[in-house]
Amino acid sequence: MLCEHSYKITDKDSLLKHMVIEHKLVIADVKLIANFKRYAIYWKKRFTEQAITDFCSVIKTNSEASEDQQENFFLLCDVLPEDRVLREQLQQERLKIILEQQQHERSDTRFQRLCMFCSEEFKGNRSILFNHMNKEHSFNVGLPDNLVYCNELLDTLERKMDNLQCLYCEKKFRDKNTLKDHMRKKQHRKINAQNHEYDQFYIINYLELGKNWEEVQSEDDAEIRDTNEQDWSDWEEHPVSAVCLFCDKQADTTEKLLCHMKDSHNFDLQKMKTDLGLKFYQQVKLVNYIRRQIYQCRCHGCQEKFPSKTELITHMEGARHLGVLPERSLWDQPQYYFPTYENDSLLCTLSDSEEDVTAQDQGEEIPVIGEDLSSLEALKQASILNQLIHDRGLRS
Repeated sequence: MLCEHSYKITDKDSLLKHMVIEHKLVIADVKLIANFKRYAIYWKKRFTEQAITDFCSVIKTNSEASEDQQENFFLLCDVLPEDRVLREQLQQERLKIILEQQQHERSDTRFQRLCMFCSEEFKGNRSILFNHMNKEHSFNVGLPDNLVYCNELLDTLERKMDNLQCLYCEKKFRDKNTLKDHMRKKQHRKINAQNHEYDQFYIINYLELGKNWEEVQSEDDAEIRDTNEQDWSDWEEHPVSAVCLFCDKQADTTEKLLCHMKDSHNFDLQKMKTDLGLKFYQQVKLVNYIRRQIYQCRCHGCQEKFPSKTELITHMEGARHLGVLPERSLWDQPQYYFPTYENDSLLCTLSDSEEDVTAQDQGEEIPVIGEDLSSLEALKQASILNQLIHDRGLRS
């Protein structure tokens, strides 16, 4: 910018070093300049037209020392409006080029490449290969439409794989099998988002001057948080009511409903759970069984059936059958895993006893016994779902 020395585009660091040492010129945020060659040519011309001090801030070093030991450095940065405009113009020109390149890649049907995991060949649009790697190999680099310079990205990834380097943690391994096992077991089939080598392949990093994907995303998240605070400020919770097993009483909390059933119907579900050590799914089956019996106007204590729910409740109160626990063989059946009524809120609030929770915390293993599928047709015919479908049809 200030003499006739020239450097190759790839040797930008040597040029910057030369300008600092020989001309005391420092350029701020060089990495954010979209086209450094055009930037340098522009300022070389301007420095021939006006004094450097007209554009640069002067920074004096060793200010407390004698004058012969002091040095003046010149800082060229985007605080100067002219420099800021130039940087933004170069950024917009680069963005235009990037978007044109991306559009070309999106519409290109001559793409042809091997999968780097299974060596299957893909032809046509680039998205076919990326979707294949995502679906078949769980390797996801993002949506194809958010990428640019895809061939260069794939070259970079393949080069790392050929060097036996993990794409995520970037450790190196002794052979391909060890590398594959590592990436599979550690779930490292993805790229390292903190490695800025990959920034050049994502459109988001070209959108705003001086901002990469992390800064853009953090701004978006901040806007979402601000919006949520406004949207949720007038939130009013409407509690879901749980309905009594024996009458139409509703309560906004399970505790209130359990107290109602205990006081009004002498039915103490908490005591039954504690005395019998009922686990969660056993409680579910018991509640669903009683719901079914009441719906069918059948007393769960003596199995007698009545013409109406009113007569049933009258009988159960008179015979003191409301608080009677049915025989276990009646309600502890797989068919009562399914609720009698949809969205039964009482089921959502059931919980295991403290002893069961402690046992689970201690790693108690619960055996799981699979169904015998040797005779699938017979299993279908005997399925409890047939009865449930029949009952649902009658209610409809």
